[in-house]
Amino acid sequence: MKTPKIIAAAALSLLAASGGALAQGFEPVQPLRAVTSRSAVAAEAGAAARDGNVYGDVVAAPLTSRPSSRDRASVRAEAVAAAHAPNQNLDRRAFVNSEVPPQFQRAGR
Repeated sequence: MKTPKIIAAAALSLLAASGGALAQGFEPVQPLRAVTSRSAVAAEAGAAARDGNVYGDVVAAPLTSRPSSRDRASVRAEAVAAAHAPNQNLDRRAFVNSEVPPQFQRAGR
């Protein structure tokens, strides 16, 4: 019965001691002292903006295009047909057992 009381008293004394140490080490917020001028900061900001995103996760490489074997008209016709398909917005999660019924499935699947 004495051991828990001793442990509790020790914990409270440590808590009180640490609280006193925090109160003694408190310093109010110091005023900001600018070292650089506004024009120097503006020049640095402009240089940083011209450098781009140096912390980006994508390598800065120019976009390249691959030549396609299909012509523009056939690609457009396929896109228009897909956009006008009655089943283009079907979500399989909306059906029983997450299975799209055969009458709603596309012919190309």
